[in-house]
Amino acid sequence: MKFKLQIFTQDDVEGNYLGRRYRFAVIDLDKSKGYPSNFICMLPSQISVDQRKNSVFSKLFGEKCEEQAKTLLTHALVNENNLEVKTEIERRLRLLDPKTVNQIKCSSCGKLFQPRRIRRFKRNYCQDCMNRSYGNRG
Repeated sequence: MKFKLQIFTQDDVEGNYLGRRYRFAVIDLDKSKGYPSNFICMLPSQISVDQRKNSVFSKLFGEKCEEQAKTLLTHALVNENNLEVKTEIERRLRLLDPKTVNQIKCSSCGKLFQPRRIRRFKRNYCQDCMNRSYGNRG
């Protein structure tokens, strides 16, 4: 089975706002050459393997759905000429990549930790140094 993405643009007009939505259809090139007959499913913008939020795409490809979505999007990015569609494909690829954990160094002990936003302090303190220096006030 040869899978490919077919991308459709849809213009939405709401009041004075003109928006454009992009729909990604997964098609099978082995079935037929025409669009409606080779349709498999739609590619969701956010893919989850979670059983409660299953889409048709994740049910079809199982645990390899994220990997399959990345390959489909990268092939579509190479083949696409339209700049707006390319930016949408890149945005969807960024959504698939996991977020990196942001860590900073403690100003006091030098230990790496995940920052918590506390605006009162100019320096970045880990929880241990915060408790040691400020006690229950911080």
